[in-house]
Amino acid sequence: MRNNFSKFAKGFTSMACFSLILISNNSELAARYLLDKEGEFKKNKINIKNSNQYANDPISAFDFVKSNNVLIADNGEDNSEENVLISEIVIEGWEKHPEGRKLELAAYDSMLIKPGSVINNKNLKNDLNSIYASGWFSGVKIKSQDGPLGVRLIVSIVPNPILTKVKLNPKNIIIPNKFVENIFSKYYGTTLNLNELQNRINLIKKWYEEKGYSLSRINGPERISSDGVVILNVEEGIVSDIELRFVGSDGESILDGKPRKGKTKDWVIKRELKTIPGSIFNRKILEADIKRLYATSLFDDVKVSLGPDNKNPGKVLIFLDLSEQRTGSLTGGLGYSNGSGIFAQIGLSETNALGRAWSTNINLNFGEYSTTYNFSLSDPWIKGDKYKTSFRTNVFLSRDYPQEFKSENNGRIYAVNNTTRESSDSLSSIVLEKTGGGFSFSRPLNGGDPFKNSKWRVLAGMNFKKVKMIDSDSNKKPYGDRTPTTENINEIICIGYTPKDGSCPSENTLVSFIGSTSRNNLNNAINPTSGNKLSLGSEQFISMGNNSPTFNRVRATYAFFIPTKLINLTKGCKSSDVVNSDCPQTIGFEFKAGTIFGDLPPYEAFCMGGSSSVRGWSSCDLSVSKSFVEATAEYRFPVWRMISGALFADFGSDLGSQDDVPGKPGKLLLKSGSGYSLGGGVGVKTPIGPLRLDIASKDLSGDWRYTLGVGWKF
Repeated sequence: MRNNFSKFAKGFTSMACFSLILISNNSELAARYLLDKEGEFKKNKINIKNSNQYANDPISAFDFVKSNNVLIADNGEDNSEENVLISEIVIEGWEKHPEGRKLELAAYDSMLIKPGSVINNKNLKNDLNSIYASGWFSGVKIKSQDGPLGVRLIVSIVPNPILTKVKLNPKNIIIPNKFVENIFSKYYGTTLNLNELQNRINLIKKWYEEKGYSLSRINGPERISSDGVVILNVEEGIVSDIELRFVGSDGESILDGKPRKGKTKDWVIKRELKTIPGSIFNRKILEADIKRLYATSLFDDVKVSLGPDNKNPGKVLIFLDLSEQRTGSLTGGLGYSNGSGIFAQIGLSETNALGRAWSTNINLNFGEYSTTYNFSLSDPWIKGDKYKTSFRTNVFLSRDYPQEFKSENNGRIYAVNNTTRESSDSLSSIVLEKTGGGFSFSRPLNGGDPFKNSKWRVLAGMNFKKVKMIDSDSNKKPYGDRTPTTENINEIICIGYTPKDGSCPSENTLVSFIGSTSRNNLNNAINPTSGNKLSLGSEQFISMGNNSPTFNRVRATYAFFIPTKLINLTKGCKSSDVVNSDCPQTIGFEFKAGTIFGDLPPYEAFCMGGSSSVRGWSSCDLSVSKSFVEATAEYRFPVWRMISGALFADFGSDLGSQDDVPGKPGKLLLKSGSGYSLGGGVGVKTPIGPLRLDIASKDLSGDWRYTLGVGWKF
């Protein structure tokens, strides 16, 4: 027994001495994680004499093998699963770093291996990867040494530097510098963590994605300098070129071995594209470009594909496959209106004349009370104009029975030769023969950006027409008689403009300059349910001779809509969403006003009454005046699928100005001058707007009027 105790004492003494020697011989280590007598580990801090030098050289990977019960770094593979006891963990390399203690703990906390752990090669590899994956280090090495209590692990770390700046190359990228600074600035002055850096980089990627720059890429960091400057390379996805390919009905863009030719000029297509060679690819911008191409009504289908540019690596080619639609049409029809009676219409139109997107129209109207020949040409966007200015011109010849000289209830004014109205005069209706034309320019107030969604638009133009006063047999008759009697007691008026010499010419020359501005903030051009629209216009007529008047006509219109939900006739209207697309209910208001300064021909006065005015009256049957005001309130609601309904109230007043019109045709025909109407309507949805039937009562008198047309009143 005494011998056994002696052997135990010698062994214990040897182990104690070995431990002291081990500690003294390894005083250069920054920290030790030791296994104590109870089998727990503790941290023992000692002074540093010879620490490993701070380095920036990263390592990619390390494999470990078991040799003489010691784990060592090696390039080979060893799948040995022999287990060893870890008695101590030492972490070094952090000593000269400003945040060294933080990094020491970060490395240790990343490890699953602790003093007292029994591990194998696989466990060691996993912890090496975990330390590196923490993001704090550019390099990690693990060495092992045999010890009396087990294996001692020495973990050498190369901390990342203190982050001082993040730079993005190239310098001319579109992301704002302030945005980048806000992302990284709060991390300046702290140790660079590659994981957090990646999170910050993801925020930059998210910015590009949300803005539509879906081809943008961020590479890096390219390098991390010792002074903490991080360089990131940004590839934003530059568009090299846009290739147009016209596709036939067979779906092929090649015909007889050659690219298929289209009718539309290339520049007509490309001017609608905000995406241009040299620009950064943006998915949202390209989608808007495609919508604009469809809006031209020149194409049935537009398909987009992307491809690399082999001549310019890193850039992208955009291919547009375009299927053109037919742009010519021949139309005809029969109809009825108050002004024209029964009429027939023939129209020939082309919306892509010469492949320039020009619209040409030839319209022929033959009516019971009017005949019109009209030719018009419009260019929606003058070539090369950055303001997207449009141009329109027209010439016309018409003969019509002016509504100013007719009244539904009080007869009409008839054409006569002179103020004595000889009995030989036949009682013939007044006819105005008009020959002329005009042109106008219109542009949005976009500041020179044709793709800017500008609510304001301005228009300027000039009109010319020669007006002849004749009867139905084409005889010149400048005067008008209020009653169809043969007695010389009737009130005779001058149909046209009366010069200062008091004569009554049989023709007038009218030359005018027009100018207007409008602001459109409606949510839908065809069927608005919210928003507002304002228009202001002035037309200045100038004298071009004795029979040519000088006067100015000013008018204004304002409309606004309030979404509402008053009834639940359709399934969509039973939803809690007031503005649901299945429930386009709205209350709309429209206000009109106008006045004329100067002397004017009676046929140029303001008329009230008709489908676009106070609907309880026939066209021009309420007043012929120099000034007017109108107001309309209308509630529109869905009834069933494609059918909608409306309830409305209209009001109009001439403000007592019928007496100011030369000849006073409104007073002679006993037009009331002011009135209101109540009614309702039914509309059927069509591609060009609702086909609508309105029924309105005149002053609740029981006199009902029916009107049929396309589109809402406002």
